[in-house]
Amino acid sequence: MRPAIHSLPISIDRASKEPIQSQLRRGIITAIGTGQLAPGQKMLSTRLLADQLGIARNTVSAVFEELMARGYLEARPRRGYFVSDSKPPVTDRVDSAVTLDWESRLNHHPSRLNHIRKSLNWHDYKYPFIYGQVDPGLFPLNAWRTSSRDMLGRASVDWWGADRAVDDDPMLIEQIQTQVLPDRGIYARPEEVMITLGAQEGLYLISQLLSGAGKRVGCEMPGYPDSRFIFDLSGAEIVPLDLDTEGALIPSNAGLDLAVLTPGAHCPSMTVMSDSRRNETLALAAREDFLIVEDDYEGDISFAKDLALKSRDKEGRVLYLGTLSKVLAPGVRLGYIVAPAPVIREARWLRRLIHRSAPLNNQRAAAIFLAEGHYRNLVRKLRSTYQARWETVMEHLPDLMPGFRAPDPCHPGRSVWLECPEGVDAHQLLQEAMAQGILFESGDPFVDPSQSGRFFRLGLSVIETHTIVPGMRKLGEIAARL
Repeated sequence: MRPAIHSLPISIDRASKEPIQSQLRRGIITAIGTGQLAPGQKMLSTRLLADQLGIARNTVSAVFEELMARGYLEARPRRGYFVSDSKPPVTDRVDSAVTLDWESRLNHHPSRLNHIRKSLNWHDYKYPFIYGQVDPGLFPLNAWRTSSRDMLGRASVDWWGADRAVDDDPMLIEQIQTQVLPDRGIYARPEEVMITLGAQEGLYLISQLLSGAGKRVGCEMPGYPDSRFIFDLSGAEIVPLDLDTEGALIPSNAGLDLAVLTPGAHCPSMTVMSDSRRNETLALAAREDFLIVEDDYEGDISFAKDLALKSRDKEGRVLYLGTLSKVLAPGVRLGYIVAPAPVIREARWLRRLIHRSAPLNNQRAAAIFLAEGHYRNLVRKLRSTYQARWETVMEHLPDLMPGFRAPDPCHPGRSVWLECPEGVDAHQLLQEAMAQGILFESGDPFVDPSQSGRFFRLGLSVIETHTIVPGMRKLGEIAARL
């Protein structure tokens, strides 16, 4: 029999936003997993542990009861709580694995790619010029909470709780058809729309179905790095596509099978593809028989006056990727593909091989959110706020950050793409800025390695409008000292 433990290797951080009950639960699970609490070991009584941690005894009792239900602990009559014998320490299973040579076994090393890296502690910065996070002051939490509660109604649970291997929520498909796509000039049948885990998964599914060894895929350069990475991993040859003031340039006779484009708001410059360039691109695709993947990542909050490229597509050559996550929240992970029915059919079955359907509870909550009109209201609020933030940056950029160059023309969006003045290195600028409470995103993942340190992205997703000017002033002062 294991000896009783006299103290627990757990501490409670009262300054943390994480609830005390959650901290205690996580601490015990970690201690069991790492072997600090051994199988069969007697736990401290709820009273002693509560006294040791300075928390309520009821909190400890609730955690013990939950961990017993989950199999981590077991209760023995008149003797107390013990670590379950059925939970061996994780270290017993890990030690034998570290001797294997995984380096030689792995076919790919995605961790070594130059990914976009987002600081998770952006809340700690006074001037967070970052892109793609949720502004807590704009998100309608109460409306989302109500939609989530309605999603838990019996009728909804009976539907989404079932094992639906390839199905999507028909309510969400309908809301996308009627509320989202028409605003981008797209009209599609239900069998031409499929839900994905964000637009990212859409890129991956298309790469597996329509790309691969022997294929040539055009990707914008500079451009969204994940597009290049995903299609490169499929075995395709990546063909860099240059950019000018009218959008991506696809040369004639490039021998492309696919072109991955962001015509509504080029990533990362926000350049909007011109009307004439859109027509030229579609005509070239028809003439040279290649497909186009349109990543409309700005989607509903795009400031582009033109509709989606897909709205002009008469032949079904454009596969459209949209996202709800950019409006709702990145963690919601809901995107969609609009494509001809044969493509959607195969994409559904490929998705099934990976994770079956996208979480149907999230789909239903989003569908209710759209159906109740909350989505449209949120879109209007986001557009108005981002417009004001963008205009503030552009108005003060010449005076507060002289020498920094934005694209010309610079189209409105949730970020501003900037080139550093001669002699200013973006890496050094970022380090100095972070020390003074300013955070922005490196431009390196978007550009060719030869341009490392020249560009950065000034994101406008979460920074409060009234802090933009003082943040830019500080950034300009730091750059002047470099």
